[in-house]
Amino acid sequence: MNEQDAKIRVERLRELINDYRYHYHVLNESIMSEAAADSLKHELTQLETDYPELITADSPSQRVAGEPLPGFKQVVHSSRMLSLNDVFDETEIAAWRERIGKLLPKDAAIEYFTDIKMDGLACALIYQDGALVSGITRGDGYVGEDVTANIRTIESLPLRLRDVKNYDTFLHGRTEVRGEILMYKADFNKLNAQKALMGKPLFANPRNTAAGTIRQLDPKLVASRPLHFRAYDLIRDDSREVSTYDFAYQAMHALGFLTNREAKVLKDVKSVMQYANSWEKKRLKLPFNTDGLVIKVNDRELYSRLGVAGKAPRGAVALKYQAEQATTKVKNIFVSIGRTGAATPVAMLEPVVIAGSTVQMATLHNESEVARKDIRVGDTVIVHKAGDIIPEVVEPLTKLRDGHEKVFVMPTHCPECNTKLVKYKTEDVIWRCPNNACPSRAWKRIEHFASKAALDIEGLGEKNVIALINAGLVKDIADIFMLKANDLLKLERFADVSANKLVKSIQNKKNPQLNRFIYGLGIRHIGIQTATDIANSFRSLETASAATIDSLEAIEGVGGIVAESIVEWFNEPRNQKLLAKFKQLGVWPEAVKTVGGPLSGQRFAITGSLENMSREQGAERIRALGGTFQSAVGKDTDYLVVGANVGASKLTKATKFGTKQITETELLKLLKS
Repeated sequence: MNEQDAKIRVERLRELINDYRYHYHVLNESIMSEAAADSLKHELTQLETDYPELITADSPSQRVAGEPLPGFKQVVHSSRMLSLNDVFDETEIAAWRERIGKLLPKDAAIEYFTDIKMDGLACALIYQDGALVSGITRGDGYVGEDVTANIRTIESLPLRLRDVKNYDTFLHGRTEVRGEILMYKADFNKLNAQKALMGKPLFANPRNTAAGTIRQLDPKLVASRPLHFRAYDLIRDDSREVSTYDFAYQAMHALGFLTNREAKVLKDVKSVMQYANSWEKKRLKLPFNTDGLVIKVNDRELYSRLGVAGKAPRGAVALKYQAEQATTKVKNIFVSIGRTGAATPVAMLEPVVIAGSTVQMATLHNESEVARKDIRVGDTVIVHKAGDIIPEVVEPLTKLRDGHEKVFVMPTHCPECNTKLVKYKTEDVIWRCPNNACPSRAWKRIEHFASKAALDIEGLGEKNVIALINAGLVKDIADIFMLKANDLLKLERFADVSANKLVKSIQNKKNPQLNRFIYGLGIRHIGIQTATDIANSFRSLETASAATIDSLEAIEGVGGIVAESIVEWFNEPRNQKLLAKFKQLGVWPEAVKTVGGPLSGQRFAITGSLENMSREQGAERIRALGGTFQSAVGKDTDYLVVGANVGASKLTKATKFGTKQITETELLKLLKS
């Protein structure tokens, strides 16, 4: 990228980031996730680092955020409320350590005060002789809004400082305490559930809800919503009275403030990273949202000596955890053919790290979705990945377009076998390759058959399956049971140990559970729960294969389209030959001996992440005891298992339908009963 291109990109990034900041900090609404905004800010910072002549005083990288809202008295802060520069890994922390080391005496002993970064509204509380006199939002860092009447309603915030031995100094003169006003996740979910019952629009996220609440002009409304204040800084006119951040936390806690008890003093960068890694998953259990850690030089005198660079102090950084959203560019859009023949547009992306893994492709679902979101080749897009979900494009950032983007046009023929694609008009337009012998459909059927939810054959992933097909060793899912170690040794991917291991893994699955086998057949519209319902209803593959549409529709949850798909699959001569081939090879699923269990008749759904098992493992254990696992909450759902980092959708429905909400611990008790 030359300087002229960089200048154009920087200008577009600044415009979009400023627009995001205005909506997020001033209007209290979000036009994109914070993770996506962080990704854009990081790109802007990198470009300004590479081209320092492009830095301007009004760049988003040179300011904090947000102008004071009208309706509140504006107050000048005693000292600027700064935000922090972001770092993303150990290399960047080490680089920060090296920079500050050059600015301090060589013999300076640097300790790091490390704390959980809170996602709330920053606020400064002013106490005079121990009594609260004012509360001021951060505003633009220099001038904030006087929200004293509102913050007084927060019960976790002391109206008078506690008189405690060794800390009575802070009860005399001016004491300033800075912290975050938060709405806890559980309170946010309850608030949204109540709004859903009343048919009102839901709040976007806890941070915006807390910010919007504290800026209400009616303190009674503020008092009706559960807010919390957690302190992170203590300021006195004589800075020598607060020697370290560790001491500040001890003092604030003693004076009556909530502080993060997880905060810790660490000696070196390695210890900081160990601490960070230990909290990456545990943070989901915290009552508030967080996307990282705050790392500060613990010694306040050294911290002050380091000064400020632009918008941020040199003595502190924010370590951001790997985001579930980021921005990148669409290099191309191609069509992938699935095991059922569905032709799915897929975006080829410039590599970007999301949730700990490098993402280079993301599904675009179907032609209708591409048109609805207006995703084009060359677009800068927000990409999302939550847990194990396949990466997908959330939206294009149209304000960054430069006119070179190209509209995607669906091909008329299959890119794998050149068969003319057939168009199906459902709710969305779906294209399919009708050729059952299409090479792409073949390997994906085998990969699906060997997947964890189906037969769970270790070692039979995408690359090995493609290698076996290309070598002519397998043509269908039954052929894998004919493989011998000597066959595999002819391929570059296998040696003695790996070849024997794969063959043994395959042979161990010759008599799988009936529901797994039915699911593994890859019948259209059949998920693992439907396969389980069919297995429990018909008990054997022979009976299931002879089922009629009427008998299938009698199963709760199986409608006409699903029933027709099942009957059509078993009546297809090609599939009948496949089942006969399985039987000849001694491959046949076990008949279901019993349908009942301690959870028989009980229906479960799960929201959020579980600590002791994945959602798939939880569903499997529920089914094993006779229960029914549902992917969504319905009127008939008995239990909603609430994990960490939950969304509002399932909780709202559970409240609406009166579904009992239980914790993972309560689920484990039911599974052991």
